Amino acid sequence: MSQSAARTTASAAPLASAAPLASAASVTAWSVLATLSLCHMINDVMQSLLSAIYPLLQDEFALTYAQIGLMTFAFQVTASILQPLIGMVTDKRPMPRSLAVGMLATFAGVALLSRAPGYSWLLVGAMLIGIGSSVFHPESSRVARIASGGRFGTAQSLFQLGGNFGQALGPLLAAFLVVPLGRPVIGWVALFALAGAATLWRVGTWAEGRRRAAKVLHAPAPTLPRGRVVGAIAVLALLVMTKNFYTASLSSYYTFFLIEKFGISTQMSQVMLFLFLGGMAAGVMLGGIIGDRVGPLTVIWVSILGVLPLTLLLPHVGLVPTAILSVLIGLILASAFPAIVVYAQELVPGRTGMIAGLFFGFAFGMGGVAAAFLGQVADARGIEFVYLVCSFLPVLGLTTILLPREASLKA
Repeated sequence: MSQSAARTTASAAPLASAAPLASAASVTAWSVLATLSLCHMINDVMQSLLSAIYPLLQDEFALTYAQIGLMTFAFQVTASILQPLIGMVTDKRPMPRSLAVGMLATFAGVALLSRAPGYSWLLVGAMLIGIGSSVFHPESSRVARIASGGRFGTAQSLFQLGGNFGQALGPLLAAFLVVPLGRPVIGWVALFALAGAATLWRVGTWAEGRRRAAKVLHAPAPTLPRGRVVGAIAVLALLVMTKNFYTASLSSYYTFFLIEKFGISTQMSQVMLFLFLGGMAAGVMLGGIIGDRVGPLTVIWVSILGVLPLTLLLPHVGLVPTAILSVLIGLILASAFPAIVVYAQELVPGRTGMIAGLFFGFAFGMGGVAAAFLGQVADARGIEFVYLVCSFLPVLGLTTILLPREASLKA
């Protein structure tokens, strides 16, 4: 064989071996996405129990709104600090089997909440849940993108749907299990996390073999100047901050708002919180599916600004309209997040874990800051004043006009 023929054969070999990888990576792995979504649901059920049992903890430990806000701060800021760092590390060295480790940390935190003898131990349990989130979210978002087969918005939505559905289930578990049976029952609920950890170990094994296919398909260079990219990321961060300040006001204090304004029972307030979180779950799924058809930027525009009239109405209506508005607000507002993550990943290709960690972490962090700040405001001015102020937050969505058009990301 001549040297030129040998070179031709050698150069053709990598292309031949890459072709099956590229073909495999172009197929959507629905079973993997469904499994990730289920495990995300388990993870976020555990997390949502924290805020759902706040009224119970307030009665048992005589907590102030500020102490409740600090617990949310301990959970969410722990996650926000670690998630981008873990995402950066796993971009260079993917560790999909670490998903199981994150779920085990969440299990430990929830188990501690069920037996904590005092407030300081409640804070430790909240921090362990935050650590579990910081490990789970960046790597699971990467695995979802690998399994997407190019349907990035749909995959991100399906992954996030499990999380939002888990957040919606938390208040129901609190209302119909924890409130009647007491705080120790949380320890039994936490056992689902052990099953989730075993499942995630198998998903991690699959992802270890599949990730090279995604690397073949998705290794483009950024198409915008660095300064433009940084500016766009800053705008997206502001939008996430706006969304999470408002959702934190509902997730952490909505039950207190309903009890104070309408005089309903704790159980009924948990059902109302479920309606809001259920609306968010539906919005997350719709946001990604629609984003794959019309583009994530369009979804961001409609979500951030379309919710403004509804948030302005919420503090001024009766109980039934409040329930309806809370569902619509959750649906419209939540549709932005999968679109924001997909849009940011297109801004910075090849940094899937860092972007996922940054935005999931920033969302947790802003939620924690908001919960602590709004707790102080609620103690000083009352819970209804909090909702009056927060109703104007979606106005900041006008900054979406500063984002680059999607065509410029694909030039």
